[in-house]
Amino acid sequence: MAHPFQPAAHMRREQQRLRRDGIESWDAVAGLDDGQLRQLAASGEASEAKLVRLRGQARLVSAVGLAPEEAALLLHGGIASPAGLATADPQQLLLQLGRLQRRLTGAAVPPVDLPLVLGWIRRARQASGRSPN
Repeated sequence: MAHPFQPAAHMRREQQRLRRDGIESWDAVAGLDDGQLRQLAASGEASEAKLVRLRGQARLVSAVGLAPEEAALLLHGGIASPAGLATADPQQLLLQLGRLQRRLTGAAVPPVDLPLVLGWIRRARQASGRSPN
């Protein structure tokens, strides 16, 4: 399922800058290289660091098929690429994300569980051409 390109509210300036250049999808953001991000940030209208984080989120959304909010949680948990997710230890990642999620959302959002984490890792392995097991 394709997710609409709707970054978090704190990325509004970056989204506006990207849209001015016709970049309006997670796939398009995922395909940007470092030079392009630097060029987009050069005007001062967007933060290069935020654009880099947004690209990491976009790569998880595009390559692995995660929802944008799942990709954002993984980024906050230290997983910045499909390759990083593919090599993650499921139990360690679950523990790490559970702590982070409780701090960020409290009990408002159902906690991440092991089957969900295992599914993310399996999809990341498939996307990177690694064995899903």
